[in-house]
Amino acid sequence: MPSHPTRRSLIRGLSAATVIASLAGALAACGGSGDAATTTDAAGTVTVGRVSNGAARQTELKVPEVASLHAELPAAVRARGTLNIVVGALPDGFPPLAYIGGDQKTLTGAEPDFGRLVAAVLGLKPQLANATWENMFVGIDSGKADVGFANITDTEERKKKYDFASYRKDNVGFEVLKKSTWNFGGNYENLAGKTVAVDNGTNQEKILLEWQTKLKAEGKTLTVKHYASKNATYLALSGGRIDAYFAANPGVAYHVTQTAKSPNPTRSAGTYSGAGASLQGLIAATTKKDSGLAKPIADAVNHLIENGQYAKWLAAYNLSDEAVAKSQVNPPGLPLSDS
Repeated sequence: MPSHPTRRSLIRGLSAATVIASLAGALAACGGSGDAATTTDAAGTVTVGRVSNGAARQTELKVPEVASLHAELPAAVRARGTLNIVVGALPDGFPPLAYIGGDQKTLTGAEPDFGRLVAAVLGLKPQLANATWENMFVGIDSGKADVGFANITDTEERKKKYDFASYRKDNVGFEVLKKSTWNFGGNYENLAGKTVAVDNGTNQEKILLEWQTKLKAEGKTLTVKHYASKNATYLALSGGRIDAYFAANPGVAYHVTQTAKSPNPTRSAGTYSGAGASLQGLIAATTKKDSGLAKPIADAVNHLIENGQYAKWLAAYNLSDEAVAKSQVNPPGLPLSDS
């Protein structure tokens, strides 16, 4: 049977110029498919969990502009009046964090909703664009996007090119069939002899490959699989072709609830800090290095924390256990040796 390129491979094959042009078009469109949910909110109000297809409790939050934080923004951003947000959720999205909602057009989920909250505090209109994981960074590098909100882990390697404003704990986890007796138990040696799927280019892939190297040195095997989409990964799991899927913990928790009444229900088999055993990993808003945006975004996050909107946003998406006490600019991240 002839081999045909997948949608993912076609998107990855786009030139940088094509990606930048596509992002520019998406960011310039007001009320387009990527940002439809913001157009019906009154000034000073952000509705989180809209068209979430059951992933969240729709919650209307009052979020007035804070003039002092607006004044912290770079002059060019203040003059433009928009916060250009890119989310790396193509091709399939990753509920409950970022995906196309129940209306089949709105980019919804905890991540774009949080970008809208931050923009409201800063007195900016959010303009959202969706991209593949790799091309999200192309948009930030080019300056077409101001910030990425897409479950991006704070790492020391990424700090060479980007500034961070942390806003959520980063945990990764294993999903297995409910009937499986295997558990991670916080020990990589329990992966010996297993076949585990992981998404390309992610922090959890780096962690898993490191464990694979350690096990190989011990004379043990760990087979790592990559699939073209999450749907393909879930099919492999339900069909018994893999033992586990190693992914961002919010996605695991969401998918477990979605499969609860299916013929092949799944469960969590354990979690792990995205930064390793010695450091709590952090998810952070990601901006181009020295753009001047990381501090005002961190200050906006802290305003949301202090005024309660942050807790309500997390609760709406059942992510309260990933709350941070304070947003930090460029906090310690995944070490260079691991990132």
